[in-house]
Amino acid sequence: MDVLSAIQGRRSIRKYSSKHVEEEKLLKVLEAARLSPSAKNLQEWRFIVVKDSELREKLTNEAIKQPFVGEAPIILVCCGTEASGIMKCGQPRYTVDLSIATAYLILEAYEQGLGTCWLGSFDENKVKEILDIPEDVRVVSITPLGYPSESPDERPRKELNEIISYNKY
Repeated sequence: MDVLSAIQGRRSIRKYSSKHVEEEKLLKVLEAARLSPSAKNLQEWRFIVVKDSELREKLTNEAIKQPFVGEAPIILVCCGTEASGIMKCGQPRYTVDLSIATAYLILEAYEQGLGTCWLGSFDENKVKEILDIPEDVRVVSITPLGYPSESPDERPRKELNEIISYNKY
């Protein structure tokens, strides 16, 4: 599969089977995140792999409040530190770095036949409390990871001419 095919085929999955995710596939997903670019190559990130059923239930009920997340056998919590600073363009490095890393791991998950759903709707303080994440670490994204038990239709996208311009805005 080429990258564009993965981008075109990937969907946000909100129904998961209980089938176990093989360690080899999980490691490939995490390797994709590890190899993603980061500002100044600082790699100021941590990926928490939550397999424990009690912790997954707590995250789902207390912090994420989206029941489908708990169906997946794994929840990935992507974290970064503000210590990496602000880029000259004004963006915090950790948010950009973790966004890229999350995109890479989501695409590799699709390549491995796994489903994901990028989540930004969660109570960060509750996630940090449940997973003992230090105060100076930020949770940027969360995704369930597992075998999909649905095949959602393609969502509409704007045409290329609606989102690009040449030379000036």
